[in-house]
Amino acid sequence: MSDTSHIVCPHCDGVNRVPSGKLAQNPKCGKCHQPLFPGRPLSLDQARCNRQIERSDIPILVDFWAPWCGPCKMMAPAFEQAASQLEAQVTLIKVNTEENQGLAAQYGIRSIPTLVMFRGGREVGRVSGAMDTAGLVAWARQHL
Repeated sequence: MSDTSHIVCPHCDGVNRVPSGKLAQNPKCGKCHQPLFPGRPLSLDQARCNRQIERSDIPILVDFWAPWCGPCKMMAPAFEQAASQLEAQVTLIKVNTEENQGLAAQYGIRSIPTLVMFRGGREVGRVSGAMDTAGLVAWARQHL
């Protein structure tokens, strides 16, 4: 196992090599000097989401949602809270399926909310339906 991890910056999309022992120490991007882990889920479009999935060494958890979806709205605060508990182990991303229909189609999203965990560019877990913070964090940790 490598002693460094590639982390894609949530601000400038630069790829950073971070020593594994420093992941939990609030590392900053070498290019834009912003925090690599902002403490909240990232809202990304198709290109930026795919870059995170394909280039990051840490797992990526994507919440596929839509603004008109009641269960999605109910789960949004739990997903936000989960980001603070999982960061440096997992990057959390929100994808609005209304604005990014191509991305939803690319990953075969049939219902929302759907959570998909990616590791090494490949899907390693998927679940549909709203969850509370504890359930979301537990589900994510199962797939680390």
